[in-house]
Amino acid sequence: MTSNGVLQVVVFFLLIVLAARPFGVYMARVFSGEFAFLRAMERFFYRVVGVDANQEQHWTQYAGSLLSFSFVSFLFTYLLQRLQGVLPLNPAGFGTEVMTPELAFNTAVSFVTNTNWQAYGGESTMSYLVQMAALTVQNFASAAAGLAVAIALTRGFARQQASSIGNFWVDLTRGVLYVLLPLSVVGALFFCSQGVIQNLSAYTQVTTVEGRTQVIAQGPVASQEAIKMLGTNGGGFFNANSSHPFENPTPLTNLVQMLMIFVIPAGLTYTFGRMTGDQRQGWAIFSAMAVLFLAGVFVVYGMEQAGNPELARLGVVGGNMEGKEVRFGIAATALFATITTAASCGAVNGMHDSLTPLGGLVPLFNMQTGEVIFGGVGAGLYGVLLFAVLAVFIAGLMVGRTPEYLGKKIEGKEVKMAMLAMIATAAAILLFTAAGSVVGTGTLNNAGPHGFAEILYAYTSAAANNGSAFAGIGVNTPWYNVTLGIAMLVGRFFIIIPMLAVAGSLAAKKKLPVTTGTLPTHGPLFVTLLVGTIVIVGALTFFPALSLSPIAEHFLLLEGRLF
Repeated sequence: MTSNGVLQVVVFFLLIVLAARPFGVYMARVFSGEFAFLRAMERFFYRVVGVDANQEQHWTQYAGSLLSFSFVSFLFTYLLQRLQGVLPLNPAGFGTEVMTPELAFNTAVSFVTNTNWQAYGGESTMSYLVQMAALTVQNFASAAAGLAVAIALTRGFARQQASSIGNFWVDLTRGVLYVLLPLSVVGALFFCSQGVIQNLSAYTQVTTVEGRTQVIAQGPVASQEAIKMLGTNGGGFFNANSSHPFENPTPLTNLVQMLMIFVIPAGLTYTFGRMTGDQRQGWAIFSAMAVLFLAGVFVVYGMEQAGNPELARLGVVGGNMEGKEVRFGIAATALFATITTAASCGAVNGMHDSLTPLGGLVPLFNMQTGEVIFGGVGAGLYGVLLFAVLAVFIAGLMVGRTPEYLGKKIEGKEVKMAMLAMIATAAAILLFTAAGSVVGTGTLNNAGPHGFAEILYAYTSAAANNGSAFAGIGVNTPWYNVTLGIAMLVGRFFIIIPMLAVAGSLAAKKKLPVTTGTLPTHGPLFVTLLVGTIVIVGALTFFPALSLSPIAEHFLLLEGRLF
């Protein structure tokens, strides 16, 4: 590793630390209703939907509203894709033949679940109308839905003897109007100033210096770029995603994109502490996330900087530049790869398929932890709180005391719901990977352990609602479009619904006074316990599969065996 590369990592992390508090305070005030400068617009939306903003919901009502909203969003996105051939804003003339029913299903599920997995190239498949009215709209909607769930769970810990956890429609509206929309507008204007394109022009046909004809895709890119990063969505306007110069033209835009991925998840830890009345709890969660993030980024950076041992044997000295943009280099690419898989973003500025075996192991494991290392917008917070429930439960077993977290007893219902969420996601990853290895109909570009890793990565990315890929596997087939779509649904709703049940259960409980037997959940001991729980649970669940893919590939590469 170079001093310049290490400095890039340190500067990024310090910027996130500095941003966590102001963003956290702002979001706490937004969801407590303190901001009213767009209240007239709020009331308009409530009247359109027919919602009483003053009427809070039981957790079952909250979950029902979330599911109904997601279902309508799915239908809207699916129909726009299937009808794009007869709709306006389609200068390239894309028809329904490029958007098959299976691909439209996969894409609609992908954007509704905040996964943004893409089995297609956006510039060669989607009209401008679909890119904006379907995909970009869902970038806002799915991110705001995850944010709402995190706030509802936070209320569960903060309230006592309450029968409600908030109003989904109010939380959703405030998340869009006060958090996602204004920050996206600022981000889009900044990207335009740096050279990211934003237009509705037809594709440009040019003649290259070799005398050949090339079609240069155009489109409303900057507006989608901002929310795809801020909402940890990740779906790119172009197939090359953030390695494309029209999406990510400069090192400055690269830094800002990475900051946008982490800024809301990091801020939510402070929001959690502020809303629960103990800011130390928020910093403890932030610290656990930070430990896991820094460990991951330095493993990826170290392995990529070390390079390919096969090339070293041939006398080619240097780091692994395969699949990386020269304008970003190894450090910025390794940092981006770690950030995008630690969060449920999935945007990429390099090809993960070209990472070294252990360099590729970290993005895989980041997602397999449930993407709780800052994680997605909302999803990171409610995911890490799931592990916090398990951590205090394990601690309670060790000392023979009923576990408590933030003054609430953690009993059988909460532990069962947490385990249901964890088992469902792991099952979706491992069972579909096993089936895909046997009956999958996609095209693998690699044999041996790396080929298996491509399948494992695809289902891990889907179930973790990430959306990135090793990109060496062709998945636009009925089998993968359907099974990956199912994995996305499981990874989204089989975590959200149990966590809302936990929120409802905790909100109804009384807070217990702190005693000498209470485990402090704000200090280094709890941070260590939380980190250990995340790593051990992930290792026990996925180590056999990882041993057959990146780990096996690493040792075979050291022996000079290639596939």
